[in-house]
Amino acid sequence: MLSMADHTRHLRRRWDEPRGDAYTNWGGSWWLFEVDGSMRVLRQIEIYDTGVCLKYSITHLNDEFGRLSEKPLDDDDWAEYRIPASEFEKAWSSNHALNEHV
Repeated sequence: MLSMADHTRHLRRRWDEPRGDAYTNWGGSWWLFEVDGSMRVLRQIEIYDTGVCLKYSITHLNDEFGRLSEKPLDDDDWAEYRIPASEFEKAWSSNHALNEHV
């Protein structure tokens, strides 16, 4: 039997557009996702050009800054953005998130 880790994928994609809300001055951002075999987001990291970092997971779904992606990602649209699990884990553990204590 395969474990959840066997179905987990990790993705990273750049957005050059600012948020368009009260935090638009954070600038563009890198988004990193951990998804399950159905492309549902399990963990999400947003790292903005100003250094602000936000983290969401199934244990921290939303806050005043945003939320964990609700819809599964499209596998075809994200195929070229796959990264090694180690790269995601390094970003998750080494970036202090503004919303970690919200």
